[in-house]
Amino acid sequence: MSKISVLRLIAVVAASVALSACMRARTEEVREMATSVGETEGIVVLAKPQSDGAGTEAKFLDCVGDSLKSGEHGFKVKNNKEFVNAMFPWFEPSTAPVRAEAIAELMSHEQVARRLDTTGVRYVVWLNGATRKTDGGGSLACGAAPGAAGCIGFGWWEKESDYQATVWDLKQSRAAGSVSADVTGTSAIVGAIVPLPFIARVQGTACNRLSSQLRTFLHGEPVAEIKSASRKN
Repeated sequence: MSKISVLRLIAVVAASVALSACMRARTEEVREMATSVGETEGIVVLAKPQSDGAGTEAKFLDCVGDSLKSGEHGFKVKNNKEFVNAMFPWFEPSTAPVRAEAIAELMSHEQVARRLDTTGVRYVVWLNGATRKTDGGGSLACGAAPGAAGCIGFGWWEKESDYQATVWDLKQSRAAGSVSADVTGTSAIVGAIVPLPFIARVQGTACNRLSSQLRTFLHGEPVAEIKSASRKN
């Protein structure tokens, strides 16, 4: 096969992959009470404690936290490790309250309330979820020989980023509501001499969608009780 034919084959396959690959994103919001973050009040983003110890990825927590504090109307986001240390031992993974009903009891302790006041945190955003590979297939082989090297084949995989953020109002000792984002994307790599990757950034998209919805939620803008949207890229 001539070099031109190979390049045409690469272009056809690449175009096919680009057209077939997509990301599907959905966000949902449930509001139980009004929210309002004062100028002196802050929030903290924590991984919701799990019985099996497998919590939300640290880089996703950082992504959401950084997104919420950026921009002209960003929030005061407390570093999660600093907050947990300042509130030791009440927000350690093994002792943190896992149900909203436990907030009032926790806040009834004078020492807890005093330490919380020093942190400036009013809202705790509990993040739960993960990014997982859900499917995949194909094969890709690469090799090298004197004067030549390359790859041939086709491989694909699907990942899902499914996260939920539950917002607790520590001042009111109640759960304010929740926001969730579910993003599914198909990635592929085409081997036609040079490997050509087509990557669906599902976790980054989930962070952007969840952070945007959380920002609206915390600012207290009017929203429906349950709002969902989906799109294809």
